[in-house]
Amino acid sequence: MQSPTPPDASAHDPARGPSAEAQLSDAVTLVVAGAKRRAVRDGDPQIDTAHLLHSLLEADPEVRAAFPEGAQVARLLGYLVQRSIGYGLQWQGTVEDSGAVPLLGAAAPDWSPAVAVAMDAGIERALARGRTHARGTDILAALAADPECRAVEVLRRAGVDVPELVRRLG
Repeated sequence: MQSPTPPDASAHDPARGPSAEAQLSDAVTLVVAGAKRRAVRDGDPQIDTAHLLHSLLEADPEVRAAFPEGAQVARLLGYLVQRSIGYGLQWQGTVEDSGAVPLLGAAAPDWSPAVAVAMDAGIERALARGRTHARGTDILAALAADPECRAVEVLRRAGVDVPELVRRLG
């Protein structure tokens, strides 16, 4: 049951409330852990948005349901699986910075700047919807809204109409 009192929009500010990680649903916390394992396995210094997208697609049925064609999910996972053997190899060992506005609070040290911005935006989206924890679809919407991030590059390559995805998640 939701509280009739709206959440404090500043609750995610590390100076005044819980960290961004504390405002993720348990499912998203597991997704982030999976993304971290992928980054370590790939030899990357930080979780990037493609790692996060991969974990979201594998772990969250609501995220998979955001793609109306099952074939799109299969294509996306195909690109993401190939990351360490071809596609995405140009990213290996580099830090992703899509040029998005920097995060105002303190980001997790193992998140790329683009992931930090997406996580913050996902939390903001959840708060605006009256929830205290960001869900996978909140994070997916935030990823899809950053046209310069690696996750959007993967979405485009797999034939996803990114503006339409953002609209559906809107």
